[in-house]
Amino acid sequence: MTYARMTMKRFSTCTMLLLTLVLADATAQPIPFDSARWDISGQTAHPMNYMGQPALLLQGGMAVLQDASFTNGVIEFDIAFAESRTFTGVQWRRQDDANAEEFYFRPHLSGMPDANQYAPTYHGLSGWQLYHGPAYSAPVRYRFNTWMHVKLVVSGNRGEVYLDSDEPILAFDLKRDAAPGSVGIYAANLAPVFFANFSYREEARPALKGTPIPPEPAPAGTVTAWSVSSPFPEAALDGKTRLTDADKRGLTWQSLPAEPAGITNLAQITDPGNGNNTVFARLTIQAERDQVKKLRFGYSDRVKVYVNDRLVYSGTTAYATRDYRYLGTIGLFDAVYLPLKRGTNEVWMAVSEDFGGWGILAQIEDQAGITLARQ
Repeated sequence: MTYARMTMKRFSTCTMLLLTLVLADATAQPIPFDSARWDISGQTAHPMNYMGQPALLLQGGMAVLQDASFTNGVIEFDIAFAESRTFTGVQWRRQDDANAEEFYFRPHLSGMPDANQYAPTYHGLSGWQLYHGPAYSAPVRYRFNTWMHVKLVVSGNRGEVYLDSDEPILAFDLKRDAAPGSVGIYAANLAPVFFANFSYREEARPALKGTPIPPEPAPAGTVTAWSVSSPFPEAALDGKTRLTDADKRGLTWQSLPAEPAGITNLAQITDPGNGNNTVFARLTIQAERDQVKKLRFGYSDRVKVYVNDRLVYSGTTAYATRDYRYLGTIGLFDAVYLPLKRGTNEVWMAVSEDFGGWGILAQIEDQAGITLARQ
């Protein structure tokens, strides 16, 4: 055998071995739900057979692959649910139980604009009230009480979801910084959900087919950064029509920029635990003369607005507070007229949160005669 033929044979053998490894990685095998790799917990959470498949029943439960270190790649599984009100989906890049990316289904809203949801979770708060509309949800009709195949592809700061399809039903920009973490599936305690054939594979740069719909850009005059206080209990402001030095004592502050759409997700830097569900979002305004300026704003879930220490507004947008269908999603839906004096003015917005997203959004369209200080 000539040297050239020996070299070609070795090259062919190496190529076939590499191809075999690539194909093996590209077709990751399902991880049985009775594997010790799973951490399964909840109200109802146990492996079983369902519609001819080894499956996992979840209701008020979660299953996490704690040993996974997933940043980019593909997650696949089959899911089956009834046409009942519940919330069920997948998490990835999980840093812990309170910080992850997630996508979930709303079976009871099949075919509606919000039939599903991408949302980041910070400090245990899923931000669905902040991230709503076609950039984060898709009007998909589901098949009930039968298996549907889900594929999630994640690459860098983008993700996309397939449901029994060759094209994504939703492509979206990810909000959290890319960092390796565990993966998991879950279901709320409202109705049973079944999962089967769960697998994942890591890829540095998996191919993406979809193009995310960009959210509406922030309008002119939108506040682009806030100074945000350390958290405190909402009850500390009960009956407070004026802020005093005692109310401000002990607070620490940090700057938090708004996203391109103008929304500032307060949960990024603040943990609402231990009853500390309120922060001040502070804005400093320099006015050339005494004047009144209209401030349009949105918030989640409750707010008290103080101008130069005096209470000028109080309101709530919490889920179901205005009627039983009210979602409490954020937008420039409210307004207050700021009585500004010549010189330095401070607007302190005390924002309190229950669930669904902790955020603030504000705009002063007419900024003639004023300057917003850098926060």
